[in-house]
Amino acid sequence: MKVLVINSGSSSLKFQLFEMPQEKVLVKGLAERIGEKIGKFKANDFVVEKPLATHKKALELLTEYLLNPENKIIDSKEEIKIVGHRVVHGGNKFVEPTLITAEVKEKIKELFSLAPLHNPANLTGIITAEEIFPKAKQVAIFDTAFHQSIPVKNHKYAIPEKFYEEGIRKYGFHGISHQYVSREANKRLGKEKSRLITLHLGNGASATAVWNGKSYDTSMGFGPMNGLIMGTRSGDIDQSIIFYMLDKMGYSSAEVQNILNKKSGMMALAGSNDLRDIETAAEKGDEKARLALEMYAGAIKKYIGNYIAQMNGLDALVFTAGIGENSDVVRKMVTDDMNYMGISIDSNKNKNPQKYNGDISDASSQVKVFVIPTNEELEIAKQSYNLVAK
Repeated sequence: MKVLVINSGSSSLKFQLFEMPQEKVLVKGLAERIGEKIGKFKANDFVVEKPLATHKKALELLTEYLLNPENKIIDSKEEIKIVGHRVVHGGNKFVEPTLITAEVKEKIKELFSLAPLHNPANLTGIITAEEIFPKAKQVAIFDTAFHQSIPVKNHKYAIPEKFYEEGIRKYGFHGISHQYVSREANKRLGKEKSRLITLHLGNGASATAVWNGKSYDTSMGFGPMNGLIMGTRSGDIDQSIIFYMLDKMGYSSAEVQNILNKKSGMMALAGSNDLRDIETAAEKGDEKARLALEMYAGAIKKYIGNYIAQMNGLDALVFTAGIGENSDVVRKMVTDDMNYMGISIDSNKNKNPQKYNGDISDASSQVKVFVIPTNEELEIAKQSYNLVAK
């Protein structure tokens, strides 16, 4: 059965086409710079640069590619039986893979304010896919679902009860990624029950304590802005700063939200949200870049210590996503001076983790340290297929 997975961003659309349940990848690609003068579309080895005015145009281009007889992928759109969608925020209503209906789309829309950078784009992808693949089952996989196992003591805030009853609580994000890499880590450990900390480090970043296969605590909360320092998001800050910006500095609520979501984090500290540029600048002696890296790694260390204390130990620390998988600098800074917690990495392995199947642990390390590439699209395909097949 062919399952198309779509991960929609505000100006991008990642996709993979799988043959399930074999998990065979037929097509993998990305449409980016949607809505700009010139967009870029890549599917397998095919690359074209042309205007992509909307997400629909990008999906139409993908459909043309899939139907092209020379590519020998599909003969008709009806061969695609399932379209699986990543949706960032599902609130407390969606705790498992969900067939998309008009009611589901309305609920995703209601949650726009909690994930303003993501849910609108996710809904656009859903509506577009429904138009292009009208006979396919449309399935939503929610980033928040994996974190529904977090116990009340870790997901409840110390504010009046009426707010909790209204749904104000920690939800957590990047759940699809954390679920995938934690399962892969357990395979490498050779056991199902373990104490893990998974670090999803990309432009958005989060840390999760995974205890015996279930999310136990995570750094993001009610929305995806708090926790670790991110590319353009502030991470944890003193709440009184927000009130000061509103009441004393004259900023509107929308302006404060825009500042904390899009103008903070590494962008504010170092002038860029591209970690490669920041690392290069730090190597050349840029003090702002050096400080930004120290603050970034320091924020991650705080959560590692927190979660080890909560779980009374740790079996493995897992790095994943764009920065986690590719930055040996960040991995070194995060794990430096952690030997008192049993965490120590081998510098040679850290430079080339693929050569060692992602295991960068030093021989003396009591905790395994893994670099595991995330595969959210495969996780979405598996969950979508299992739902429809069931």
